[in-house]
Amino acid sequence: MTTKPKAKKFRIRRSASLAGDLRRVASNQAAASDAQSTAPAAQPTQPAAPKPDLSGPVDDGFGDKPYPTAAAQELTPGDEVSIENELAAIRKEGLTGRQLRMARRVAQKHGLAPTSDFDAVRLLRKQGIDPFQRSNMLELVVPGPSEVQDASLGVPKTVAKPQLPSTEVLTEDARAREIIRMQRDIVKRRRRKLMQLFSRLGFFVVLPTLLVGYYFYVIATPMFATKSEFVIQQAESPVSAASGLGGLFSGTSFATSQDSIAVQGYLQSLDAMLRLDTDLGFRGHFSAPDIDALQRLDPGATKEQAYTIYKDRVKISYDPTEGIIKMEVVAADPVASQQFSERLIAYAEEQVDNLTQRLREDQMQGARDSFAEAEGNMVSAQLRVLELQEKLGVLDPMTESQALMTQITGLETQLQEKRLQLQQLLDNVRPNQARVEGAQGDVRRLENLIAELRSQLTESTAEGQSLARISGELRLAERDLQTRELMVAQAMQQMETARIEANRQTRYLSMAVNPIAPDEATYPRAFENTILAFLIFGGIYLMVSLTASILREQVSG
Repeated sequence: MTTKPKAKKFRIRRSASLAGDLRRVASNQAAASDAQSTAPAAQPTQPAAPKPDLSGPVDDGFGDKPYPTAAAQELTPGDEVSIENELAAIRKEGLTGRQLRMARRVAQKHGLAPTSDFDAVRLLRKQGIDPFQRSNMLELVVPGPSEVQDASLGVPKTVAKPQLPSTEVLTEDARAREIIRMQRDIVKRRRRKLMQLFSRLGFFVVLPTLLVGYYFYVIATPMFATKSEFVIQQAESPVSAASGLGGLFSGTSFATSQDSIAVQGYLQSLDAMLRLDTDLGFRGHFSAPDIDALQRLDPGATKEQAYTIYKDRVKISYDPTEGIIKMEVVAADPVASQQFSERLIAYAEEQVDNLTQRLREDQMQGARDSFAEAEGNMVSAQLRVLELQEKLGVLDPMTESQALMTQITGLETQLQEKRLQLQQLLDNVRPNQARVEGAQGDVRRLENLIAELRSQLTESTAEGQSLARISGELRLAERDLQTRELMVAQAMQQMETARIEANRQTRYLSMAVNPIAPDEATYPRAFENTILAFLIFGGIYLMVSLTASILREQVSG
């Protein structure tokens, strides 16, 4: 940036009155001398006016100081006429005030002392310098009021201070011509900039777009896409179906979202690609020579390169709101596309079965072990009861006890009767002694028999254990047997529940849309891809242009 010079005072009019006066005085003196030499001799002479001495220095009113606009050397009248003609020609060019000020600053930069803006243009052109050249405008430096030594004359020369713009007023015609010239210049520059813009757009945007469109319409190999949709469902148990809260989320997408995500991840994995390559030759299909170079897989490509093609050609998406897995398989042949899709669905079914197989096996194995243990304990308790029955010789302690109690009850009844008979005999004045002794013997025998029977119920003898003890041991054994039977029943119920739960954990892959080979090529979408390429190239060009403009503005500022 250049700072405009600040001047305190300027002389804006050309000071040529003194030089004109000197020229008029010299011409009058020459005319007077010629008249005197041609006058007749008889004519009386008149006293001549004193001639001014022009040989010495002429006082111009400035003393010893040089005239401000005086040139470095004396000018002849012919040179002055030529200078006036040059200045008149420069005025007719219709230069603007800005151009004249610029010429004045360039003249000052080169050490010239112009008397006016037009004289600055004349002096610069005389020196072979174009004041309106861009390099001169950018390198313009206004010198200070320092004295510059003139190399030709060897005298110090003072550089004139910058002057204000010329006060010359342009005529209407000159102004109209200048406006027309400026308008034409503006139109010319706009046309040039538009041509440059169109050239850049054609080279950086249109040409790449045409190349992309030519590839998609002519070169690209048509690809066929087979679409399919399937959902992973969970088996619904009767218990969860009958309960309200228990079966709220059963059978919905929220219950199988993890399984669906796991299946989606497996189908998009390298393992699925390798299995598909082993079964149906995935890599060989995309390495065929009839596929264009951009889409063809090299025959010696690595697994990672083949996996990149696999991820581009097998697109799987999962909708969590509906729980549906959507799969699109793209291949160069419609039949191969359908075969790839069907095989991937088979892999998905296998993966679904493997997801819950271990869980179902763990549940069933635990239930089976519990049932086997309970059943073994029940058999042991039953053998214990049988062993006690054989050892004690009692089949049923309760029955034995009831039988003894019945006998004791009958004997006690007979004992009461014998006692009544004995009492009746003793009530006589002269009882029959034989009958009394017989009745007393019957009472004594019944009492001994009742005591013996009661002793069998509670007392152990050398011959065997008491019936109470036998009944207690058998009762404990039978109670243990009943407990083991109950545990067996619970284990059996638990095993049935585990079986139902294992069946409920089973996942099923249900097809919503079966894979069908297409009749027409799905890819490439030439028109959409060409438009997309045009937008991409246009956006890149716009971004680069804006960045360059911002950087250029920052550098220039």
